[in-house]
Amino acid sequence: MAAMFRVKTTSSFFLVMFFTVILYFTLSCFSADPDPLQDICVADLNSPIRVNGYPCKPESQVTTDDFFFSGLRNGASTANPIGFGVRRANASTFPGLYTQGVSVNRVDLAPGGISATHVHPRASESNFVIKGKVLFGFVTTANVLYYKVLRAGEITIIPRGLVHFAANVGRKNVIYLSAFNSVLPGISPIPNNLFASTPTIPNYILAKNFRVDDKVIALIKSKFGLDVSLSPATWEDI
Repeated sequence: MAAMFRVKTTSSFFLVMFFTVILYFTLSCFSADPDPLQDICVADLNSPIRVNGYPCKPESQVTTDDFFFSGLRNGASTANPIGFGVRRANASTFPGLYTQGVSVNRVDLAPGGISATHVHPRASESNFVIKGKVLFGFVTTANVLYYKVLRAGEITIIPRGLVHFAANVGRKNVIYLSAFNSVLPGISPIPNNLFASTPTIPNYILAKNFRVDDKVIALIKSKFGLDVSLSPATWEDI
């Protein structure tokens, strides 16, 4: 019984610590979004109007369910070539958090799985490991790599707009939560940006950037053309 109590107490402590980080992000001085000018603004996802975000749903149409979300209870499938799955609680999936300056992702990684190199142009990111062993890393604009392996109960911070990644370096599945100081942090996956854009970046430009033959670029692009799991829709964040 004592051991069970210690486990529960420890788990509760880490969860409290994580949600403290979320509250820290929501303070106006740390949020990447503008300050709200009213108590609530539930995003109207059905409105055709888009002006730097969503319009507010009329308060007469707001319900309790707008402020509660269970979409992170179960992980997304990791049955894809990079072993990556993500569930998002942002303004597009959880309208009640709109204008509150925070969003949360649940990320699942299969053994050997990765969160491919990407950037969030509109937010900083804090990652809290729930389960497993994860290598997190980011690269500064001075081309300095900072990285470390984290275990359950540990947190990392990824500065806004920097290239970063995560990798499951353990033998079991990984679960971690990512908190952002924006309701729509956006995401730009580097591999997709370079090799699966529409229209495509000319091969000779990429070849010069990577100092390889055009045929190498063509080969890489062909992998993305056949790989549905790495299509832009998989990464859609807004």
